[in-house]
Amino acid sequence: MFLDKLKAQGWFELFTNTPMGCSQLDVAEFYANVTVSEGLLTSTVNGVLIEVDVRALGVILGVPVTGFDLYVREDKSLLGKAKLLALAQNLSQQPGLKQPQAVKRGDM
Repeated sequence: MFLDKLKAQGWFELFTNTPMGCSQLDVAEFYANVTVSEGLLTSTVNGVLIEVDVRALGVILGVPVTGFDLYVREDKSLLGKAKLLALAQNLSQQPGLKQPQAVKRGDM
């Protein structure tokens, strides 16, 4: 299912083209540390500060960026309260959680 989603989004080649040199650990660290503000992504990987806008990131990675803003939007109300609660319960590993809440990376 994951590979089908990557194919649908146009990201399959990025994760399967090993000569490209994509480090899964570095990508995971990039996304774990990323913050997005006004279209600018800021992150650190191996202690190096990275700042890039969404379009440039798409060019660098050779992937489409359409819809990226939906993944990182700060206003999550589009998902609805029930979905937000289910996500918070799963990510925080607290099935008894009654209200949606932000989950810190270290709590996942």
